[in-house]
Order: sequence, then structure tokens, then C-alpha cells
Amino acid sequence: MLHISPRKLRSLPLKSRLRGLALIGALLTLLVSSFLMQSQVTHAASYCQVTYSVPNQWQGGFTGNIVIQNTSASTWNNWTLTYTFPSASQVVSQGWTGNFTQSGQNVTVTNVSWNGTLTPNSTTNPGFNASWSGSNPAPTNFAVNGNACNGSTQPTPTPTPVTPTPTPGSPTPTPTSVPPTPTPTSVPPTPTPPVTPTPTPPPGTHVDNPYAGANGYINPDWAASVKAGAAQTGGTLGQQEASVANNSTAVWLDRIAAVTGGNGVTRTLSGHLDAAVDQANANPGKPVVITLVIYDLPNRDCAALASNGELSIANNGLANYKSQYIDPIANILSLSKYSNLRIATIVEPDSLPNLITNLSFAKCSEANSSGAYVQGVQYALNKLHAISNVYTYIDIAHSGWLGWSSNFDPGVNLITNTVKGTTAGVNSVDGFISDTANYVPTTEPYMTANQQVGGNPVRSANFYQWNQYIDEASYDTAMRNAFISAGFPSSIGMLIDTSRNGWGGPNRPGGASSSTDLNTFVNGSKIDLRVHRGNWCNQKGGIGARPVANPAPGFDAYVWIKPPGESDGASQAISNDEGKGADPMCDPTFHGSNQANGGNLTEALPNAPLAGHWFQAEFDLLVKNASPSF
Repeated sequence: MLHISPRKLRSLPLKSRLRGLALIGALLTLLVSSFLMQSQVTHAASYCQVTYSVPNQWQGGFTGNIVIQNTSASTWNNWTLTYTFPSASQVVSQGWTGNFTQSGQNVTVTNVSWNGTLTPNSTTNPGFNASWSGSNPAPTNFAVNGNACNGSTQPTPTPTPVTPTPTPGSPTPTPTSVPPTPTPTSVPPTPTPPVTPTPTPPPGTHVDNPYAGANGYINPDWAASVKAGAAQTGGTLGQQEASVANNSTAVWLDRIAAVTGGNGVTRTLSGHLDAAVDQANANPGKPVVITLVIYDLPNRDCAALASNGELSIANNGLANYKSQYIDPIANILSLSKYSNLRIATIVEPDSLPNLITNLSFAKCSEANSSGAYVQGVQYALNKLHAISNVYTYIDIAHSGWLGWSSNFDPGVNLITNTVKGTTAGVNSVDGFISDTANYVPTTEPYMTANQQVGGNPVRSANFYQWNQYIDEASYDTAMRNAFISAGFPSSIGMLIDTSRNGWGGPNRPGGASSSTDLNTFVNGSKIDLRVHRGNWCNQKGGIGARPVANPAPGFDAYVWIKPPGESDGASQAISNDEGKGADPMCDPTFHGSNQANGGNLTEALPNAPLAGHWFQAEFDLLVKNASPSF
């Protein structure tokens, strides 16, 4: 942004005609210069929009969130954001979705490799952690590529309390897992690896974060579906869809045949591991991390029908789960030919959370009374943790499920007691994952849970129903703190499934609503465009943040657990040998129950195939609504 310092003109005696002409010329020069500067500012205001908010603040530290929007008529191929902190105490310690450097009070942010291209009206969302003392005013002088932006800010929360915590006295989310980054020099440096790269640990070494310094496994079968769908779509959208295939996704082991073969399975667990080894050999400079979803408990998906499993508790399901499913997985993962791989496992999504909220369902009640879920998870952890290059992450549902204190505390207790019952206790897990195969945004950029609108907090709006957490970042931070307080090591890391929680596209809000009516404000400001947070099947969301390691303190990675384009469930009954039924929540004409989604329509896409099968119509929407865009 250009600033014009006031100049005080003093009258001078006209001692000669020449001096008089000189004074007139100087005045004309000043007027022209002022006009040109005003013209530049006017042009710049139509170039970019920057919205700044502070979703989390604690004593001495805070998290800043920035939304950059290209409001010009041209595509940006690269971008550089600059802004100024009003206080010298405001110092960035770590940033994500951008390269942050700071000189004095001036901050410079440049794009990373995947978000440099911004088409007109598209946005990107860098963020950072920083220190402060005394006061924490919003930055000023936002500019992109030298053009001033008509930036706006959201209210900064008071230093205490911190982001809503489940119980009084919960620890403040002071970043601990990632050391502060030294204050950089005024010239933006290249990324900060050491001069001599740290050698890769010996094969089988159990590192703190399996995603750090590793390449993610590209599933050849999923990538082939993506490319085939992109070719079918064609045009600009088809080109964007084709680029999605370059991202790493998890492999779902949703039945015994996925491990050992048969029943139409074309690539077993060994086949995926072999492909991961091939990818590692093709790029020997980095290890490969492959993410596997362990997902075949007896009475699986006990509160729904879309992903019902093949094993039942009443039919010797727990014993079969151990001997026919977990044991073969552990035996394969233990093979020496896979020892160079980093194998991250997502252990039984939705299972333990179902025991908190869904005991009114007969299958969930049976899973609880028999102990099958708890014992099955413990058995899986004991087997998997014993393999040094395997990493385990326990599913904690999402903020729209366990975010209320009535669910949050029991969830922490159940998961903690389950893990403590394993052979290695709290050390048998490497962390936790939220939003698996769901759509809750990582952050809501234009509001905070306790922000007051019309005298009421945002979280009291109809959409949130007094839930303490309106996004995954705040929920996961609170969960992590609660688990550490319960005895887990501070090295535990969080994962968020960002495969479908981007919520971009033409209907994404560009900023906070100006309404003073709470519900109108929330509905106009939230990027989660569902009518109810209970809607979970084949939603009209968008691909979110790309898989990345260490996106924020305490977070091991953003990952794609649900491969974009794979169905959540069939909208009508389809004959199959996978045990999967048609769930009403996948039927777009169905009004759910008050418990499920407040009796609203499900908003599911029509003509959906079985869970896990390719669904081109959904993939088209996910790419169209991706944020950041492709």
C-alpha cells in the first residue's frame, strides 16, 4: 500500500519571476503525484480481498487465519502477501499454506507449490501461530503482489479463556510439539532444511511423525479411476480432475478379502504394499508412507447401514476378526520386504464414538455389552504397535459428533481406558484422527464459536446447537490437550481428513455476514453449506487442503482418508456380497430423524453406488467446489 506523508507548504517571498514559476511548478508536480498515487490505490482495491481473524488466542500466543481472495479479472500464477503488525511483540513462530518470513513488524507470505494459481474470485487460506504481549491488534497494510487489499478483520478473542475446552482447567493450547521457527531475515529465504539433509532413519525406526519427510502412497487403482473420470468429463474440469490423481489417499481394508484376496478384490494388502515399495524405489531419496484403514470390526457401522460389515458378534465375530483379519494383516506388515515403508493405520473409524452416542441402536448396544469393540480395538493395537514401522491413529469422530461436553468427556474417557488396556498402554498409539470420511471444515474462517452476535455466542445458533466446537482445528486441539492431561505423551499428533471438507465453489461465502441476527449471521458466514451437521452421505462438498505434514503445532498431517470420488453409500438397495446396505441417509428424498439430522432432507446426491465404489457425479462436484481450487 502506498502512503503519502503530509507535507507542510510554507509561503515564500517572490523575489523574482523565476522563483515564482518554480513554486507553481512544484505545486503542479505535487498535485499530479497525488493523483497518480490515488489512482494506484483505487486500482489495487479491486485486485484482492484479505480477511483476517484470530480463531485461537491464549496468554502469550495466538493463531492467525488469513483468507486471500483474487478479486481481479485475471488469474494469479504466484502471489506474495505483505502486512504489518502494529506491535513489535507480535512475532510469527510457524506458518502453513504459505511461506512466512518476518522482518521487524513486517510479514511476507509467499505461496507454496500447490496454491500459487488463483483464478478470479478463488481463495486460499494461509495461517500461522505467533507470540504477543500487552495487546494483539489486527495487522494493517495488507497487499498482494504490491497491490493494496481492502482487508477486513474478525474480532480478536480475549486472552482468556482459550478456545472452548471440555472442562475447566484444561491446559491452554500452547504449541509444544513443534519448536518455534527462528525469526527470519528481511529477505525471504529458501525453505529452511539444514545445509546437510538429516539422514533417513534406518529401516524400521519408529519416528515421531511418519508423514514428515515422506512421500505419500499413490493408490494406482484410485488414480486410474480419477484419470478415467477426468477423460470422461473432458474440458477444463477434466484437466483439473486429472491433477487430483497426484495426491496420496488411504487404502480401506474393509473386508477380509481386501487382505487375503478373493470376492472380486483385484489388489490385496500385499499388492498395495508392493506398489508402495515400487514407488519408494523410484524415488530413493525419501521413504514412502502408506495409510491403511483398519475397518472390519464385528457389528461394524452399528448405527447405520451403508457400511455394514461382514462379521457379526452373534456369529463368533470377534474371534474371526482376530484370527482371519487382524492376524493376517499383522503377518503381512511384518514381512522384511516392507520394513522400509512407513505404515500408518487408522484404527476402526466410528467404532468407539458409536458407544458414546448410539447405544439406542441394538447393534451398538450389543457391541458395548459384549465388549467386542473395545476388545477388538485393543487386539488390533497390540498386534500393530508391535511392528516398529507401523503407526496407529485412533478415530475420534468429529466436532459435530463428540463436540458437546456431554459427549466429549465420555469419549475421552472411553478411548483413554481402551488404549490403557493394551500391552503398551498409552504408548501403543501415535495419535488421533478426526473428520474421517466426513465434511466438517478444518476452520471456519469468518467466525469463532464464542463470538457474540446479537448478544449470543455463535455456537448457540441453530446450526451448532451449543456445540463448543464449530470446526476441526479447535476440536482437535482440545482433544489433544485432554488426552495429554489423561496421561498420553505430549508427542501424540493429530490428523484431519481434509479430502472433502474444503467447501469452495461459487456458493462459498467471501466473508462474514453483516447481519445482527444470530442465525442469519451464521448461515451467511459459515463455509459448511449443509443444512445440518448430521448429514454425512454423499454431500455437495469440495476437496479440501492437500495432504501435507506438520500443518500446525500438534498436528502430524492433513490426510485424505476417504478417497475423493468414492461413494459414502448406496441411495437405494443394491445386491452385493460386501454386507453393505442402503442407508436412508443416502437417499436424497428422505427426511432424517430428529436424532440423525433434525428431520431435514439428507442432501445426498441421487443414484449413488455402494460405499467405496466410484461415483463420478460426486467427484465432479468435489473438484468444482475444491478449496483451494485445482
